[in-house]
Amino acid sequence: MRRWVVAWSVVVALAAAAAGAAPPPLTVFAASDLALAFREIVPKFETAGARVTLVLGSTGNLAKQIEHGAPADVFFAADQRFVDELVAKGALIAESRALYAQGRLVLATAPGAGAKLTALSQLREPRIRRVAIANPVHAPYGKAAAEALRAAGVWNAVAPKLVYGENIRQALQFVESGAAEAGLVALSIAGVAGLESVPIDPALHAPLNQAVAVVRRSARPELGLAFIQFVNGPEGRPIMKRYGFALPGEF
Repeated sequence: MRRWVVAWSVVVALAAAAAGAAPPPLTVFAASDLALAFREIVPKFETAGARVTLVLGSTGNLAKQIEHGAPADVFFAADQRFVDELVAKGALIAESRALYAQGRLVLATAPGAGAKLTALSQLREPRIRRVAIANPVHAPYGKAAAEALRAAGVWNAVAPKLVYGENIRQALQFVESGAAEAGLVALSIAGVAGLESVPIDPALHAPLNQAVAVVRRSARPELGLAFIQFVNGPEGRPIMKRYGFALPGEF
């Protein structure tokens, strides 16, 4: 990425001057586990004059949209595999690729579901009628959840109880609303009122190494790279850390 190093404030200023007005927003496609962290990071980035349109969803679905021409400038995936596949297909700029986080999975108990769950084996209990996870087909946290259930030896007992969210935020909403008594969700968004959670042993699933890259068709790749550097820099890293992500250099 050394050839791509830019000062994000300079990029924003030059873009505005060239256009004679505020530049169009930077469209950032991002995995749903980033919802709370990016709610803080984006306004800080925008103080230099940039505007950001944030589109959240499951990584797999966002990747398909980018591949089919969706107007994104930057793609933050919850699984580096999706970024690498799009780089190989020429949809993302290889030189801009960077790791930005490693996600963590937790076992959350719904309000009113009784005693807090502390182990995956407790999902067998009769009081647990529904267990929410993100759809493993296209959501990395859902895939990790399924791997953890299998590794813990409870898949056969829990599979009939599973309800699938379109993304990890929807899976969390199932638990938060009581539609599911428990869920395997992202630590980064699990800290909502009324929910209790415990970490799931990361050895039970493949690492949730999360990567980002600039979309090749972006009209302002320098600004996209500036946003990546902002997230990975001294402004963004403390926020990401506070929401439970492990950061580059820590995994």
